[in-house]
Amino acid sequence: MKIGMIGTGNMGKILIEAMIDGNAISPEDVFIFNRTLSKALEIKENYPNINICSNAIEIAKEADLIFLCVKPHDMYGVSKNISPVLTKDKCVVSITSPISPDQLETFFNCSVARIIPSITNRALAGVSLFSFGRNCTEAWKNQLENFYKKFSTPLEIEDNITRVASDIVSCGPAFFCYLTRKFIEGAVDETEIDLETATKLASEMLIGLGELLKKGYYTLPTLQEKVSVKGGITGEGINVLERQLGDTFNQLFQATHAKYEDDQLSLKNLVSGHKNS
Repeated sequence: MKIGMIGTGNMGKILIEAMIDGNAISPEDVFIFNRTLSKALEIKENYPNINICSNAIEIAKEADLIFLCVKPHDMYGVSKNISPVLTKDKCVVSITSPISPDQLETFFNCSVARIIPSITNRALAGVSLFSFGRNCTEAWKNQLENFYKKFSTPLEIEDNITRVASDIVSCGPAFFCYLTRKFIEGAVDETEIDLETATKLASEMLIGLGELLKKGYYTLPTLQEKVSVKGGITGEGINVLERQLGDTFNQLFQATHAKYEDDQLSLKNLVSGHKNS
């Protein structure tokens, strides 16, 4: 199987690295295109056998599985451009959450899927969120699932939880990085610990926490209970968090969903324009 990647920005590059390092695909079977050539050349420096194409149509012709890793508002232009050269036996995967597989199928006569990645896939870990088009063949569904198992945990989701699932899986690492940075900054501001030491301790703590959860030693509630001795220091810290956080995360999900709805509304105009053209 040959893989085509249209767009090699942050997430496109991460996917390429995860696929190759997870032995899901060999570099010589990967074809990439990016409007800014230097970004594609950076990837080729690490994987010399990877193929750089001159345009998106060349990718669509060469590859069996084509990934669209472009910004939402560029999606329809790219889709309209490559659609004429795609054959029914191919598959197109979008990584963009506001655009549904049903919308993508208005452009393509081949199998279609939306698969939302996470930066954690770079460590050959984390979840990939699957949604298939109505006309996606069972053969492609199975092939995609087996392919993604090499560098993530595939999980098929219903459309109504796409945004919140993406918030947790894809945006979550950024949210928790922000919280961890604030945690470290507080330690540095209020005590004599230096930034480097605090960062090292916090990073190792998070790695250890992940291992505890991965190995199933504790659930989140039981882990907190084990550490929070009644009347102890941890409990005092938890009390501060309970007072200060309040409904912060409720507001976070309200904000992401509002932005998601705005994106969907603006993109519907592009879909309507395509149907009327």
